[in-house]
Amino acid sequence: MATLNKKNLPAALDRAIRKTPVVDFHTHLFTPCHGPVCWWGIDDLLTYHYLVTEAFLYLSMKPGDFYGFPKKKQAEIVWKTLFLDRTPVSEACRGVLTCLSRFGLDPSERRLEKLRSFYGKFNVETFMDKVFSLANVRAVYMTNDPLDPDERKVWLRGHAEDARFRRALRVDNFFRNAAFSRETLKADGFPCDDSLDENSMKNVRKFFEHWCGVIRPEYIAASLPPDFEYPSLSNPYAKMVRDVMLPVARERKLPVALMIGVRRLVNPPLRAAGDGMGVANVRALENLVRENPDLLFLCTMIARENQNELAVASLKFPNLKIFGCWWFMNNPGFIEEITRMRLELLGTGFIPQHSDCRVVDQLLYKWDHSRTVISQVLAEKYGLLLDAGFRLTEERIRNDVELLLSGNAEKWIRG
Repeated sequence: MATLNKKNLPAALDRAIRKTPVVDFHTHLFTPCHGPVCWWGIDDLLTYHYLVTEAFLYLSMKPGDFYGFPKKKQAEIVWKTLFLDRTPVSEACRGVLTCLSRFGLDPSERRLEKLRSFYGKFNVETFMDKVFSLANVRAVYMTNDPLDPDERKVWLRGHAEDARFRRALRVDNFFRNAAFSRETLKADGFPCDDSLDENSMKNVRKFFEHWCGVIRPEYIAASLPPDFEYPSLSNPYAKMVRDVMLPVARERKLPVALMIGVRRLVNPPLRAAGDGMGVANVRALENLVRENPDLLFLCTMIARENQNELAVASLKFPNLKIFGCWWFMNNPGFIEEITRMRLELLGTGFIPQHSDCRVVDQLLYKWDHSRTVISQVLAEKYGLLLDAGFRLTEERIRNDVELLLSGNAEKWIRG
């Protein structure tokens, strides 16, 4: 195969990036059978919590009044506030415009009803097929929570399989609503109490082991606060990791995925839009992976201040893989900076991105935007190789891109 030069490199790289299907390692997307937690369409897109919290930079109403409106009215408020009254320059706003453009709509359209009429031509199944095709996404990993009442109903009654939707078991919501969690576990035959003593944690583990049998996840996941410490006798999240996640992962031969740094509900009236962030302790993660060399770990952190130390930890521990630019890092400027740093430290040995989508439409913009940035950083690095006299072929580029967009995730999941 002919070698590349700086003249034909950009086109070859663009072909590889655009034609390679994505395996999206972490999302909050669900199949149509999941009903109320399967979000799609313009109103769900506009009421995404990133946009809601941005709108409250300008809204004078109280969050409770906003959330008291039907979703359609909430979407109209966000549309007027961010897209009509102001220039939609934020990444979340730009994402909506990218979605409209990919559908062949005019991103400068001011009439929300006209956009709604376009979406009205679809049902959820045909819409999902269109989005997956346009975004060139082969599969997404759901976040499956057996403590979510809507999800429980779906799993208990059974539902049609969709190979595009893979499964991950989420365990940390056990702490999000402690009273509800205890009631649910008791109803399922796994009683526990506030003490989280040895017997209680044994029953929590049995509960999640039972749901592993129901959901059949490919990895087990938890979102952790920035003050997560390991090992720790007093940190409840450390107990969850030690007494639940590790035994279940070992028994089921599952990787453990940790997302560290979120501070839940720093502004509770904003609900899902009210979460914040903090700097995590990477040494806690190092302790965890060092003490459990037989398990595979994946990790992402929310603070910019953690990114270099996290990459170095991945370099030092072969059972740790880092993934994605999570939440407040999922903006092009940060993605570029973080991807460049990771390539320089780790080569292609990481998972550069996950979408974290909650609305299926978002696969379009999150992967369009990320592909563009990843391509730009790779072009820079490949250019340096050419400057050094290295012979670069299109096949080698395709192999690199396949690793970054799907291969690394799938190989790690398979162990």
